[in-house]
Amino acid sequence: MSRLFSIFIAFVATFLLIGSAQAEVKVLTSVKPLQLIAAAVQDGVAVPEVLLPPGASPHNYALRPSDVRKVQSVDLLYWIGPDMEGFLPRVLKGRTLPSVAVQDLPGLKLRHFAEDNHSHAEEVDEHDHDHRPGSLDAHLWLSPINARVIASKMAADLSAADPANAARYQSNLKVFDERLDALDLRLKARLAGIAGKPYFVFHEAFDYFEDAYGLKHTGVFSVAAEVQPGAQHVAAMRTRLQEVGKTCVFSEPPLRPRLAETLVAGLPVKLAELDALGGYTPATAQGYEQVLEKLGNDLAGCLESL
Repeated sequence: MSRLFSIFIAFVATFLLIGSAQAEVKVLTSVKPLQLIAAAVQDGVAVPEVLLPPGASPHNYALRPSDVRKVQSVDLLYWIGPDMEGFLPRVLKGRTLPSVAVQDLPGLKLRHFAEDNHSHAEEVDEHDHDHRPGSLDAHLWLSPINARVIASKMAADLSAADPANAARYQSNLKVFDERLDALDLRLKARLAGIAGKPYFVFHEAFDYFEDAYGLKHTGVFSVAAEVQPGAQHVAAMRTRLQEVGKTCVFSEPPLRPRLAETLVAGLPVKLAELDALGGYTPATAQGYEQVLEKLGNDLAGCLESL
């Protein structure tokens, strides 16, 4: 009898362990910033996964077979939307579990390229295909306001899928909001001194962040990474930099455009990087704040050093 009882207890324990494992909600996000927001909501419960590896572009990522299987199997999937991850809609057609394109969430503060008179007015190059005038600016995670909306949706979805941890998700959401309040104050103080200082970017990815903190890039050198501009084009860009004087030109990691060094040679211009995706940021509860804080520090650090 004792042996049978031991076997019964072992069976029950195994069943409970299996049930616990099955209860964990598997979350997958397309890009790192969404993973970091999810990590804040799931803190202490689970760690969300991310589809794109560090350095990969969400505009033209090529899915591997293992990626497709992961997309089809996770419980909850969050992506920006077709204006960002153009490679995903075809794969998502075969998915039966919930998928959320966060660009469609109510309450977001969305921007569109060239929606004002300054967005591209001083651009030296033509518009690239990803950022057509009037199209949605899908770098929406760089707005803390939007991050709050996304986190709220994730907390609601997770609470419904995992009622046992609903209180934890809602508590994490509250703490995330409080941390964003503190971050907002730090960034406003950090960036107040550079308002109005001119700078240029190679990729128009930072308008949400700029709008939140009273900044504006002077121009965009939107050049295709695989195409080397002609001498006349480079000369026009250098003329624009000469007109401005001391300034910074920001590219995005991991690759700096090939013409960057030629473009600024002999000019009082510094080359620096701004990382909109935070690709190597650990998926911890405070990862999202770390991405925005680093962005602000890198931007201010270069402009203050001129």
